[in-house]
Amino acid sequence: MHRSETHSVFEKSSLKNAHSKTLQKQGFVYTRMVLPGRILFYTFFIFFSCSFLRFCAMIPYSNDKSSIERSFSMCTAATYKTRDFYMGRTLDYEFSYGDQITVTPRNYPFSFLHMPSLSHHYAMIGMACVMDDYPLYYEAFNEKGLGIAGLNFVGNAVYFDPKPEKDNIAQFELIPWILGTCASLAEAKEALSRINLISTPFKENLQLAQLHWILADASGSITVESVSDGLKVYDNPVGVLTNNPPFPQQLFSLNNYLHLSPKQPSNTFSDQLDLQTYSRGMGGLGLPGDLSSASRFARVAFVKQNSISKEGEADSVSQFFHILNSVDQQRGCCEVADGKYEITLYTSCCNVTRGIYYYTTYDNHQISAVDMHREDLDGETLCCFTPVTGEQIHMQN
Repeated sequence: MHRSETHSVFEKSSLKNAHSKTLQKQGFVYTRMVLPGRILFYTFFIFFSCSFLRFCAMIPYSNDKSSIERSFSMCTAATYKTRDFYMGRTLDYEFSYGDQITVTPRNYPFSFLHMPSLSHHYAMIGMACVMDDYPLYYEAFNEKGLGIAGLNFVGNAVYFDPKPEKDNIAQFELIPWILGTCASLAEAKEALSRINLISTPFKENLQLAQLHWILADASGSITVESVSDGLKVYDNPVGVLTNNPPFPQQLFSLNNYLHLSPKQPSNTFSDQLDLQTYSRGMGGLGLPGDLSSASRFARVAFVKQNSISKEGEADSVSQFFHILNSVDQQRGCCEVADGKYEITLYTSCCNVTRGIYYYTTYDNHQISAVDMHREDLDGETLCCFTPVTGEQIHMQN
């Protein structure tokens, strides 16, 4: 992918600002050459004012000064495989939309804006915001063992107008369409080759979230990004996804950490110096610990790739939570506005093989679970469960 195709919103802004500064400098030099002092001052003042107003016009307006910060909310998703296949994510934000663990049975009628309705489909379970009896899934998996999670991709995600030769799917319809019609990652890849993601929001007053997705089953995982030059599907060999920058850049960035190891390092600095390790864990020196999306990608990739656990359910679930807990956000460490902080609202671990959705919340570290197979999967209505949010403390005396 050419760099010109993958500029983030920050890079574009930097390029524009650099260009503006160049123009200002050239204009200033030009006026100094041909104009006397006072005229020079007014010319520079007018030019600077126009440039400033033009710059302000590029900034999205909002009555809520924190709306821009909120749009860059951070999340992390990962996969894990022992005897069974697991997939999950953190959802990092400063408030909840009333999320619910939601089971959608096979005969719940899914309607789509530009595609035929699905009156019968694969059953699915995941975390969703249910509006007008419609599950807006953040992440989910179906009864066949296919999972998908959507994560913020602000400044890079682009959606399009409907195209007659494509399967036109709205952004919020992608999860139910894929999970409702595809039994495997291979089938999902085939379906994605026909999909055009359209820019219609769920409701007119709801902002369209800018997302990219990780799809996975026991055979592997892919990343899906709808960008300015179309829908991109990438093999995801690490089974990890965060936010910006685009996935090819995230994957390439792992080259920066090829020296990391769970083993203690040896002295390669100089054979003339007697350098020795002084602490355990020094093979991981340089592993990022900040909360930025690029750092979280590298950290979770390293932890996951080197993670070891037993094959049993309890051991596997526990280890998966430890993997994602490596990028937990604590209240107070990521300020998005005065007095407002992004936190890890919940962490999920889905046994995609068995159909069990495990989760913890910020104020409840005890693992809770919903088993989709304990519900009537031939039903027609959604089954919703409110997350347990109060801390559960087990007293031993």
